[in-house]
Amino acid sequence: MGIVLNQSFKNTISTYLGFGIGAINTLFLYTNFLTDDYYGLVAFLLSAANIMMPFMAFGVHNAIIKFYSSFKSKSTINSFLILMLFLPLAFIIPTAIIGYFSYETIGSLLSRENPIVGDYVWHIFIIAIAMAYFEIFYAWSKVQLQTVFGNVMKEIFHRVCIMVLLFAVYLDWLNADQFILALVGVYVLRMIIMKMYAYSVRFPKFKFQKIEKLPSILKYAGLMIIAGSVAMLILDIDKFMIGLMLEDIEQVAYYSVAIFIATVIAVPQRAMHQIMMPLTAKYLNENDTVALEDLYKRSSMSLLVVSGFIFLLIILNINQLYEILPEEFTGGLFVVLIISLAKLYDNSLGNNNAILFNSDYYRMVLIFGVLLAIIAIILNFVFIPVYGIDGSAFATFLAVVVYNTVKIIFVKKKFNIQPFSSSSLKIVLVLIVLSAVMYFWEFPFNPIANIVLKSFLIGILYFALIYKLNVSDDINSQIKKYLRLK
Repeated sequence: MGIVLNQSFKNTISTYLGFGIGAINTLFLYTNFLTDDYYGLVAFLLSAANIMMPFMAFGVHNAIIKFYSSFKSKSTINSFLILMLFLPLAFIIPTAIIGYFSYETIGSLLSRENPIVGDYVWHIFIIAIAMAYFEIFYAWSKVQLQTVFGNVMKEIFHRVCIMVLLFAVYLDWLNADQFILALVGVYVLRMIIMKMYAYSVRFPKFKFQKIEKLPSILKYAGLMIIAGSVAMLILDIDKFMIGLMLEDIEQVAYYSVAIFIATVIAVPQRAMHQIMMPLTAKYLNENDTVALEDLYKRSSMSLLVVSGFIFLLIILNINQLYEILPEEFTGGLFVVLIISLAKLYDNSLGNNNAILFNSDYYRMVLIFGVLLAIIAIILNFVFIPVYGIDGSAFATFLAVVVYNTVKIIFVKKKFNIQPFSSSSLKIVLVLIVLSAVMYFWEFPFNPIANIVLKSFLIGILYFALIYKLNVSDDINSQIKKYLRLK
């Protein structure tokens, strides 16, 4: 776990820094510098681009990670990487042609409830391509076990740029339309920088030879298009459907703020995932089941401990946080609570996704994902008209719980490994007890001081209990290291 903990720690720092900047943007700058309808429009455009991204990537970013370690000679590795660069064009070019001739039809469909969306269809397309090739170049670096720079670009770069652009709007240097155009430019620039770094790690030689595993690679990439799109669909279908089904597009903005708060729980998983993916693929390619099971259990335990702490910070401080935000955004309390639970459960699976995506059972990810997408869409159609954004959050929660439970059962059946132990139950009990004891207890200070003091107290109590219960050797060793305990 040395390289995992080392790069995961660096990735966690950069990811949290990115989320900190994103929090300032999401909770304060967007809400004060853009009107609610334009903020809702930005959230809608980025959600739509995220949904399109896996199609634009053509599953290549997953294929690079799965197959790279199976090639041994420099020539075959080079041919494989060159193929991965050009394969997405098989989808991008036809889509661009169809979009050009069907622009008005697509625009009218997307703007049925909110006419403001109709003028920004091409923005979605360009952002989706930039996101897709960014992930491809990031995967290019990941397989060289170089994840830190890419994580900085993925989590920090665009958020800093957006902060600058939002201040430019505040200073009247940009209007809202120019801000959205500049936002597209930020994602394109991020992709270009990631490309330059990936090429500095391993520069491609444009010499191509026959690849023996080509049919398997194409088959896998094709299935990953759907599997990846399903994953993105689950992340963004709620915001997309709120924008389509509710007349007030500002509801997307209110929902996005609540989702962002809850999504902070996913940061440790995102940071650890960058290095766990190539390592899991390596263990699977080498049939090293002992190392695979060890990584599965230890990643689950580490993520549950860390994300559990973040869960407590969010749940126990949420009322004070909403006192700081504009009043119209405070209706998302239920969204924060229910999505936080979903994210906590998701983190507890450790590298479950990496096992499924990189094993011979990757086709099942497609089946599970399609079922999940159908469930999520149906539940959103049922709950959004009745309960609004709360209904969408509950629909997402139900879909995620069903999806994750099925994945745990499947990995257990096929590999005879599962991520949980008695220590997992201890952590859950600690979370329940601290949540029940401290939710209604507040300091009689202003909200910011309350959040700081309460968080400090929560941190001491939580990690003291975790250390005393000895639920994770990795976590305890880190506590000893930073507190200099013997």
